Amino acid sequence: MYEAVLFDVAGTLAVPEEREAWVRAAALTAGASVGDPSSLATELERVGRPGGPYPGVVPPALAETYNNRDASPELHRAAYEGLLATVAEAPLAAALYERILSPDGWSAYPDALPTLQALKARGVATAAVSNVGFDLRPVLEGLGLLSFLDAVVLSYEIGVVKPDPDVFHMACDALGVEPEQTLMVGDHPEADGGAADAGLGVLILPMSEPGVPHGLGAVLDMV
Repeated sequence: MYEAVLFDVAGTLAVPEEREAWVRAAALTAGASVGDPSSLATELERVGRPGGPYPGVVPPALAETYNNRDASPELHRAAYEGLLATVAEAPLAAALYERILSPDGWSAYPDALPTLQALKARGVATAAVSNVGFDLRPVLEGLGLLSFLDAVVLSYEIGVVKPDPDVFHMACDALGVEPEQTLMVGDHPEADGGAADAGLGVLILPMSEPGVPHGLGAVLDMV
């Protein structure tokens, strides 16, 4: 049984808003006409949407920036605005990116808050651990999750990204627990699964659609 739980954010506790809603909201902000939002949303996801899915191909001119996107807010913005601008005008690309910085651009999984509340009631320490190039705390707060987390560990703040074992060890240190006492919950087998090499337990739950329970109740059976 585990005494602490680390959660990835995107695809684990929350997911970016429904993709057509994302396009419509950004178009309204940018004053842009998008024609068929469904078709454009498909293209935007193909080239790389902040928060997922990952792009199939990254243009060579953006490769270095994209590979280092989780190191700073500037690189994260440049990488994703660059990708989005391959199929959208620059003002729309900027508005699309801005959505990910706000809780309005996200949807917490229905079982995220109940799971965090239940863990807190049991005295189980929790942390959000994310590869990301911007501060997720305002998003987590807006979704009602931040107050139920004991720590937030973000790659751009600590200078290292998952699956590097140092990420998971730093998160454990932040909670005052040992790796073998800790469970890592995420959606990415490589990045989040790297916790196993750091001595943690791992639970991988593939990303679910917005508004659908994500299976986080399984965590309560493991602590």
